[in-house]
Amino acid sequence: MGAPRDIGTFVVWDYVVFAGMLLISAVIGIYYAFAGGGQQTSKDFLMGGRRMTAVPVALSLTASFMSAVTVLGTPSEVYRFGAIFSIFAITYFLVVVLSAEVFLPVFYKLGITSTYEYLELRFNKCVRLCGTILFIVQTILYTGIVIYAPALALNQVTGFDLWGVVVATGVVCTFYCTMGGLKAVIWTDVFQVGIMVAGFTSVIIKAALIQGGISTIINDASNGGRLNFWNFNPNPLQRHTFWTIIIGGTFTWTSIYGVNQSQVQRYISCKSRFQAKLSLYINLLGLWVILVCSVLCGLALYSRYHDCDPWTAKKVSAPDQLMPYLVLDILQDYPGLPGLFVACAYSGTLSTVSSSINALAAVTMEDLVKPRFPSLSEKSLSWLSQGMSVLFGALCIGMAALASLMGALLQAALSIFGMLGGPLMGLFSLGILVPFANSIGALGGLLAGFAISLWVGIGAQLYPPLPERMMPLRLETHGCNSTYNGTNWMTTTKMPFSTSASQVHNIERTPLMDNWYSLSYLYFSTVGTLVTLFVGMLISLSTGGRKQNIDCRFLLTKEDFLSNFDIFKKKKQVLGYKSHPVEDGGTDNPAFNHIELNGTDQSSKISGTRL
Repeated sequence: MGAPRDIGTFVVWDYVVFAGMLLISAVIGIYYAFAGGGQQTSKDFLMGGRRMTAVPVALSLTASFMSAVTVLGTPSEVYRFGAIFSIFAITYFLVVVLSAEVFLPVFYKLGITSTYEYLELRFNKCVRLCGTILFIVQTILYTGIVIYAPALALNQVTGFDLWGVVVATGVVCTFYCTMGGLKAVIWTDVFQVGIMVAGFTSVIIKAALIQGGISTIINDASNGGRLNFWNFNPNPLQRHTFWTIIIGGTFTWTSIYGVNQSQVQRYISCKSRFQAKLSLYINLLGLWVILVCSVLCGLALYSRYHDCDPWTAKKVSAPDQLMPYLVLDILQDYPGLPGLFVACAYSGTLSTVSSSINALAAVTMEDLVKPRFPSLSEKSLSWLSQGMSVLFGALCIGMAALASLMGALLQAALSIFGMLGGPLMGLFSLGILVPFANSIGALGGLLAGFAISLWVGIGAQLYPPLPERMMPLRLETHGCNSTYNGTNWMTTTKMPFSTSASQVHNIERTPLMDNWYSLSYLYFSTVGTLVTLFVGMLISLSTGGRKQNIDCRFLLTKEDFLSNFDIFKKKKQVLGYKSHPVEDGGTDNPAFNHIELNGTDQSSKISGTRL
């Protein structure tokens, strides 16, 4: 294998494929705006009328957090640090079981729209408000990055117009979220998962053909030390080991799947609890497929460039650009296929951004608007929900513009997503698993968890861990042909953040920096969750938490687990829900209002929740 040729550039067909993907997403939004009588109520808009089935919801769950950061970041992660990343397959299994068996039963039986409604039912309004505000800040921060990061990486490699793409992505997402509500978001996600797998597959097949088969790719990876699956070092300061991925990864991802509104809103929109759990378990297969695809792409990257690393040779300015570079290198003779890969990266972005916009609209309506204006009609609420989608869409595009100015703060923002998720998961775990937890303990625990995670997270940004903690593997350039300089297409703009913490500060390292601030980033969420739980339990015990009388609907009970076996009984059990009485500071829950349940409309003949 000689040195790679000059890489290709984008041609008309690539733009056509990319524009086609955006167009189909928009059309799905228009279809669901009018199909079945359109979005009559805010429940139709935010929850798909609670008539969704398992398979589309499962694919949508998979798409939601498999953003372009996954499509571009995971292969470069495997290229630089090895295939130990594939241990996440075990983590995903643990996450899905925890979400389906611990968090889902409680949220589903209460029939809530916003997960933060639970915090008021279980604790009080103040705790709910804190949870809501944390979620809104976390989601807007994260969404701006998800729009901007891939736009920058692709702009530098393909010459795609940066702001054209940022605005187009934001506008298309906002359009179909506003027109079609949750149904449009879920069905566009299904289409986008297909595009993501197609983009990955085209790269894997072509790379295998060029390199002489998958066996060559695996051999190259093995010779380069990339097949480093079994690192059982228990040291929490090593970035990725078996234990950091299993323990830290499980906490980080459960905070997304178990309690994050973007995910919970999907599975509680299912028409029965069985369908909701099924959607989580089918989604596990989707997560595994995307993980296998992205790890294989990373190994293909290594096989192709094992003796001439484009990053060290200054052909790309950041690791996140390696994947687009490979695509233009190996697929340049196939017009449209590079466009398919860019569509694949952007499908990840669209699905994440749309779920964020929809979740932000739901949380704002349920937690901030409805409690203040209880007399609003369903029509007004539906219009307001759509207005919220437009507002949050604009905010997310604005956040992407801010992201371009923030520079190194971006990596901090990305970590803040993990840092805020941990304390929130600790808060929900307190409510669901600890019967004696009270509102004083919940608030105290949340503040303590938040303070500790911010401390370690921001410290890690300011004083990145030493390279020996990161354990990057060797990258060679001895095979780069001196006559091959490549076309000088690369702009000199540095990625304002990349997946590597390459800033080296010429300061004396203190024990605090070398230990506490060098904690693996996967443990940020773990620390936040555990501190919130322990502090919350201690404060609750010392402030009379045992004396309170808690409604068992707000806790995880033995019956919640045993009801998994109801499906095997001859007679299906049907529960007739009445609206919740207003007691203990709880709110009347609009999601299962008895008037709506006994409606005569054919499409909504539901007499309760089928278990």
